[in-house]
This record gives sequence, C-alpha cells and structure tokens, in this order.
Amino acid sequence: MEISPVLSGLSTADRQRSNVRMAIKLGFVALFFVGFGFGMVPLYDVICELTGLNGKTNAVAMVADKNTQVDLTRKVKIEFLSHSMPGVGLSFKSEQFSIRVHPGEISHMNYTITNTSDKVFVGQAIPSITPAVAAQYFEKLECFCFSQQTFAPGETRTMPVVFVVNPKLDRDFGTVTLSYTFFEAVKGKS
Repeated sequence: MEISPVLSGLSTADRQRSNVRMAIKLGFVALFFVGFGFGMVPLYDVICELTGLNGKTNAVAMVADKNTQVDLTRKVKIEFLSHSMPGVGLSFKSEQFSIRVHPGEISHMNYTITNTSDKVFVGQAIPSITPAVAAQYFEKLECFCFSQQTFAPGETRTMPVVFVVNPKLDRDFGTVTLSYTFFEAVKGKS
C-alpha cells in the first residue's frame, strides 16, 4: 500500500498532535451546534412574536372589548380543522367545517371529543391559524385549549370555542383556518 507523500513526511508524534487538534476542533463544533439547537427554541419564539409568523393564537382567554365595532360590510370564512395523535383513541371534530362571521362579532363553534379507548386520556389541544399573519387578529375568549383535558374511557364531551375576528384584519383575507391538534399530555416519572 502506498502512503501519501504528505503523510510520509510526518512523524508519528506529529500525526498524533494533528489528530488531537482536529478532535478538539470537532468537539468545539459539536458543542456549538448543541448550544445552537437549544438556543433555537427561544430564538424562534422571539422571531415569531416580532414577525407575527407561525400562526400561534392566544394561549389565555382574551377579554372582549365592549367598544369593538362589528364590520357588517364584510364576512370572513372561518374553517375548522381537528386532528389527534395517531393511536391515542380520540375522535375529535367540529360541529361544522366552516362558518362565515362578521369581523368584530362574538362567534361560537363546538367541538365533539370522544375517547374511544379503554384508558383514561389526558391531553391538550394546540391551536394554530392559517394564514399565520391572521393569528394576531383571531382572539379566543373561551377555549378548551387553554388547559389540559381528562377524558374517561368512552366519554364524549362537547367543548366550545368562543372567538372574535378583529375588524383590523386585512380585507384581503377572505378565509382563516383554525386548526387544533390534540396531543397526549407528557406523563410524569413515577
């Protein structure tokens, strides 16, 4: 086997020092990317908050503004999507696929959730809005997504969402989609 001329000119000690330097450099690169990975979550939240991206809705109930004017000159179509994690035994759907609302009016939609499994299910619905820039104008006054829900085996429950589409929503948005995904709650260590 032929050895490269570059390597043949190096002594064993020089090659070991070179390998150690390379290992240290690679270790620093690995540490940087681990730190970068952990730093991405808060950085992502800050960027989403500043730009209005991601479609996150309010995580707590908003207080209805008594001075909000209902814009009777237009209607916005609100679509309702619902998903649950595969294999958790949850049937989750809205009463209607869509409704048309005037911006500024208080609107309601009910979701029916059934635990089809033989186990207690504890979980929480996580909402998102599409298009993402409309999220800041979609204000939930009451929502089952604000806290974890517990369902007994076979239990069916109807849960409301009460919301207002802020009249400041750009007139170009004719359709806003509210999507919920029901996740199983993280189980604590026992």
